[in-house]
Amino acid sequence: MADRLKRSVFVSADGVKLVGDRGGDADAPCVVLLHGGGQTRHSWSRAVDSLIGAGLQVINFDARGHGDSDWSPSGAYALSDRAADLRAVVADLCVPFVLVGASLGGATAIQAVHEGLRPAGVVLVDIVPEPDPRGIERIVGFMHGNSGGFASIDEAAAAVAAYNPQRARPADAGGLMKNLRPRDDGRLYWHWDPRILDTAPTTHHIVVERATETLGALVNIPVLLVRGLSSDVVSDAGIAAFRRQVPRLEILDVQGAGHMVAGDRNDAFNDGVIAFAKRLLVPAD
Repeated sequence: MADRLKRSVFVSADGVKLVGDRGGDADAPCVVLLHGGGQTRHSWSRAVDSLIGAGLQVINFDARGHGDSDWSPSGAYALSDRAADLRAVVADLCVPFVLVGASLGGATAIQAVHEGLRPAGVVLVDIVPEPDPRGIERIVGFMHGNSGGFASIDEAAAAVAAYNPQRARPADAGGLMKNLRPRDDGRLYWHWDPRILDTAPTTHHIVVERATETLGALVNIPVLLVRGLSSDVVSDAGIAAFRRQVPRLEILDVQGAGHMVAGDRNDAFNDGVIAFAKRLLVPAD
């Protein structure tokens, strides 16, 4: 369905340009996809196909400092900056929408609601206000690693496989080029701005915990948490703490998936998210 997508550019309040794809009927209710830190919009590729096939409109964009979107000249990568980006992305929507955010994207969605954005619902993918610090350390360690780049795409693929050994390594590593950028030295580097790691994860967590108080008070906004049962980021204790703030929280546990739920078990992820979105966005006959 890639030929049904239209490349779009959104400009945030500080001038940062965000590159994304739009698909589906422009009059249909919308699902806005926010990828995780260190990912790009391409991490949602199969989900986009399924959502459009279910009759929903989709907006899928690269976060600032990632993929094809601009790097912030001033290193503005706070959650408030990302929430402003999201407001710019949905500014011209005249239909109800659901936010689906993975990890950093989920934190962005929570912050945006705190700042006044009112979606029909929120789907948080493997992100809670009190994540397991061991899982977060592993993610940040991976992102800090290989700062000198890679000699080849196979070398980059080996680094990904070492980080996520549960996922089968693809026969063709060519798709990984969507996440890499060649530089003048002939080496390949991850697509993200290294300055996105300047802020300690604990700082983001404090912001998210405070913003979740607002989400908890807005009882008319349903919230679904999608957790990979093999995740090292979202624990039972983290879910219990989240539910104390948001008692209406719905849970979708996905067997055989880790932190990268949409990639590990795309079928189960799609079914759960589509059912949630259509329940909120598509009136029953």
